[in-house]
Amino acid sequence: MKILIVEDERELSKSMVTYLKAESYTCEVAPDFHSALQKVESFDYDCILLDISLPDGNGLTVLQELKANKKTDGVIIISAKNSIDDRIRGLNLGADDYVAKPFHLSELSARIAAVIRRRRFDGNKVIVLNELTIDTVAKSVMVDNNPVELTRKEYDLLLYLTINKNRVISKNAIAEHLSGDDSEVYDNFDVIYAHIKNLKRKLTVAGCEDYIKSVYGMGYKFSI
Repeated sequence: MKILIVEDERELSKSMVTYLKAESYTCEVAPDFHSALQKVESFDYDCILLDISLPDGNGLTVLQELKANKKTDGVIIISAKNSIDDRIRGLNLGADDYVAKPFHLSELSARIAAVIRRRRFDGNKVIVLNELTIDTVAKSVMVDNNPVELTRKEYDLLLYLTINKNRVISKNAIAEHLSGDDSEVYDNFDVIYAHIKNLKRKLTVAGCEDYIKSVYGMGYKFSI
């Protein structure tokens, strides 16, 4: 799951990245309005943590741009305790939730998970696709009730493919989803091939149907 943190307070941003990465999220950071706008125009995120008060603009304008472009990224407004009017305006503009500063990182993580469940999984914590079960809270995978040990990247790849089941996902989209500002650079698709190969092998060894199909010249599709 990919998170964009739009926050100009460097220490707060750094602590959020550290905590959320430990929770197996891929994080990118935009420290100001213009970089935030550039990122949301170019990439998709599972959840955006959006500070309203930015040094060079208002975070709510970023939210307006998202909605104008019909993007489906989840948005959690981050605001000072006394900015009730801004929070209400943010929710009216289509934000999913808000947290007031200061906040506990564990609460923030729980709110992110809730937004992603509503946005991506119809509110469900567990995804069941025939013999395959994905627990998005425990971040675990089972085939016929037998656990399958996946790396963080393999789990994220499987979740991304199942979210987009029966749709062709390009190699570029997969590379962009799995990478982040501080993650490995995908200058070719060898790493993608390796992740796909290992994921398919682990699932089939566990007795899962081979749902991940290669679409020549285009990418991959989770067919079910």
